Amino acid sequence: MHLKASHVRLLLPTELQNGQRRETEMDEEQSHLAQLSLSLPQLPDTRIYVRLSTLARAVLVSLTTASPNEADVAAKVMGSFVYALPNRLDAREPLSTVLFPHEPTLDLTTRLARLIARRAQLPTYVTNSMSFAEAGLGDAVEEEMSVFRSVAEAVLERLRQPRQ
Repeated sequence: MHLKASHVRLLLPTELQNGQRRETEMDEEQSHLAQLSLSLPQLPDTRIYVRLSTLARAVLVSLTTASPNEADVAAKVMGSFVYALPNRLDAREPLSTVLFPHEPTLDLTTRLARLIARRAQLPTYVTNSMSFAEAGLGDAVEEEMSVFRSVAEAVLERLRQPRQ
């Protein structure tokens, strides 16, 4: 079943009232969705897809890759899921916790979640199922830093833009 954005309501829990949980509808102005596609010079056939959901009090970033060679691959692993939030005691060191670990993607996911939480000053959820093994990139540090830099710049630039 396909739902249009106008048919979907986001509900957020609010404080307890008379011992019962009360839900309030989130205003459309409070949420924003952006989908980005990035290419990297060292991987011309592989695309990085970024889904950025900005809510009133949180940021959700989902990352994945796709390439023409992946048609042969049966299913992609879920990847890592990390939550980070700004640290009130030390603004330079955001707090983070791993919600779902997948070792090959864990380090990049954690670093990205912490960076976005620190720069945006919002709690941040990052899911990452990016894989560059099919593209022959492997686990080289330089390539991973290039991917991290490209994704971080694109996401932070989009967060700085005024919502439309």
